[in-house]
Amino acid sequence: MNIAKYIDHTILKPEATVEEVKKLCREAREYNFASVCVNGCHAKFVSTELAGTDVKTCVVVGFPLGAMTKETKAFETKNAIENGASEIDMVINIGALIDRNYALVKEDIEAVVNVAKGKAIVKVIMETCLLSNEEKIKACEISKEANADFVKTSTGFSCGGATKEDIALMRKTVGETLGVKASGGVRDYKTAMEMINAGASRIGSSNSIVIVNESK
Repeated sequence: MNIAKYIDHTILKPEATVEEVKKLCREAREYNFASVCVNGCHAKFVSTELAGTDVKTCVVVGFPLGAMTKETKAFETKNAIENGASEIDMVINIGALIDRNYALVKEDIEAVVNVAKGKAIVKVIMETCLLSNEEKIKACEISKEANADFVKTSTGFSCGGATKEDIALMRKTVGETLGVKASGGVRDYKTAMEMINAGASRIGSSNSIVIVNESK
């Protein structure tokens, strides 16, 4: 297997400089990662840097808290796509999910999916470390109902990251119709393979080169 094609090469820290993002794009071209995942301010730069390659531009929306209005997330999505994004990683309204306001959670995801339709795939970040298993299952079910393309564990900015148990639960819930992305704390080949073996079809990491080099 070519593990590089599982990886979204990621830089989301607030202090990321253009030079660091440029280096990430250079590495992504060299290793042929699935995508480069960045904050929206870097979308246009990244899509230009990756032009002519099959490495996608992935942009986060409603990041990292997910506590914006659905209209804000829809605008962010539209703007990201206009700037070259073909993958959108959006954070759900976590508080609404815990409040069991499932209609709001679904509307929130649909607002992004409807803007992205035919232009970009949508990955739904649920921040698993803040949720019970019941809530994780519900978030997966709603993501599926809202026609998202992927469910994703974490932002990497909360109290925990991906676990193989969460990946297995998410995969069991969504079946084979949606992708499952493991993100947060995946820093080596062993952990990446644990996630893939548990059902992950994509890995988000800022340690991507270590993972690929260890795979050899």
